[in-house]
Amino acid sequence: MSTSVTEFSRETPANAPLLFDAASTLIRMREVEGIVGMKRSTIYKLMQQPSSCFPQPVKLSNSTARGAPVAWVLSEVQAWARSRIAARDQVAA
Repeated sequence: MSTSVTEFSRETPANAPLLFDAASTLIRMREVEGIVGMKRSTIYKLMQQPSSCFPQPVKLSNSTARGAPVAWVLSEVQAWARSRIAARDQVAA
């Protein structure tokens, strides 16, 4: 007996949340900009300042050329954003 579309839809709703591991999910610059609310130039400046603790990118190729593809670990970017929120809350308290 084959599974019909209706049966599959009942078992797996189209709007079911996707399960993924943020610690192993790589995101590109556009997503990083969206999460932290800053543009590329500011993000790269933060990466050069050790005191900012901004996450470093992961190289996606062995290329050493400028402009080689990189990505960031989603959980690290989220943790950095949470730390900024926590710092704000500590100042306000």
